[in-house]
Amino acid sequence: MLITATGVKITPLETIVPQHAQPLIDQASAMFPRIRITDLLMEVDGWTGFTRHFTNLKSGQPSKDKQLLLTAILADGINLGLTKMSESCTGVTYAQLDRQQASHIRDETYSAALAELVNAQHAHPFGTHWGDGTTSSSDGQRFRAGSHAESTGHVNPKYGAEPGRMIYTHVSDKYSPFHSKLINVGDRDATYVLDGLLYHESDLAIQEHYTDTAGFTDHLFALMHLLGYRSAPRIRNIGDTRLYTSTNDPVLSTLTPLIGGTINTKTITAHWDETLRLATSIKTGTVTASLMMRKLGAYPRQNGLATALRELGKLERTLFLLDWFQDPDLRRKVTAGLNKGEARNTLARAVFFNRLGEIRDRSFEQQRYRASGLNLLTAAIVLWNTVYLDRTITTLNQEGNATDPDLLRFLSPLGWEHINLTGDYTWPRTNKIKPGKYRPLRRTAKP
Repeated sequence: MLITATGVKITPLETIVPQHAQPLIDQASAMFPRIRITDLLMEVDGWTGFTRHFTNLKSGQPSKDKQLLLTAILADGINLGLTKMSESCTGVTYAQLDRQQASHIRDETYSAALAELVNAQHAHPFGTHWGDGTTSSSDGQRFRAGSHAESTGHVNPKYGAEPGRMIYTHVSDKYSPFHSKLINVGDRDATYVLDGLLYHESDLAIQEHYTDTAGFTDHLFALMHLLGYRSAPRIRNIGDTRLYTSTNDPVLSTLTPLIGGTINTKTITAHWDETLRLATSIKTGTVTASLMMRKLGAYPRQNGLATALRELGKLERTLFLLDWFQDPDLRRKVTAGLNKGEARNTLARAVFFNRLGEIRDRSFEQQRYRASGLNLLTAAIVLWNTVYLDRTITTLNQEGNATDPDLLRFLSPLGWEHINLTGDYTWPRTNKIKPGKYRPLRRTAKP
């Protein structure tokens, strides 16, 4: 780190994945069994029983036709739609899929099923190589709004002149996508950061959260602290970001190029009770975090509560920046966490390939189902890959090809080259993989 008259300069970090880890990454991915997406979903359901969470709206009972339910979920996740899915899946009609969707697929059933997959992946021993489940990252992924959905989409000059929708996803340090939300492309990411941390249904106990520049505001810094989370954004042009102090102390003259002003502690004190009441209301669900973030951003500058939160946020942002400047490990952790989210977005783009990757549904409800189905599918792929990565490394060790334990953290459960996502979608009449058994790994030459 170097302090100059214009700000601070930080030496860029080296690449996160070292070159000497690549042979192991290539060998492990080459040993994955080739599998159709339908077989993968059946196998994962055999491990977790996640389909039992898709209960009937009236009776509360699980679906009697598991394959029909998975077909409807798959239609959402790969963006094919019920009509095209009925044409691609032998023995299934549009009317059957429509009834299955109307009876069993809702926001709450998707959330419960996702939590089942996330919990299973979180509990798997191999996941400890990637993290302990206490850190996460979030990022938005834009999908173009086409056809019937074009009029419902929004335009953000950052992405061009075409209307679109954004799916904002939270990913754990173990690569599992534990929350997603369909939002407008014009909304700032920071509005929805707390929603994913507070309202997911998994067993993850997140303590530290990473975002990019769009994922932080001073209001968010303050609320994250009050709600027990540490906000750790990777801020663009961080050298231009200023620190704030409680007084104009001459002792801090060395940091003058970095100091942007003083914090109004009197305002924080005067509105402290209001601030705590707001945090409590968000924590208990009396009001949603995203709603309050929008309101705080819209309040006039002189609003006492908004001003107090902004001042508290400046304090928290200053403490974070001081850590960021001094701690290369923190910068490395944040970069690694955000890279996991970006890699997950690449997987999501590959899965959501039908209709040219466009969201074309007119109703917001159907658009939400597309986002939820996509997230469920990526979570299932992450779990399946985690299980088979564990089997791959175990097999290599048993055959005398000992792997370096320090390199296992560079393996990723986000690959999809071995998964057939296209073509006709057929389901096995029976589950060929018996409980406790797995598919044989492919054999490869030594790296």
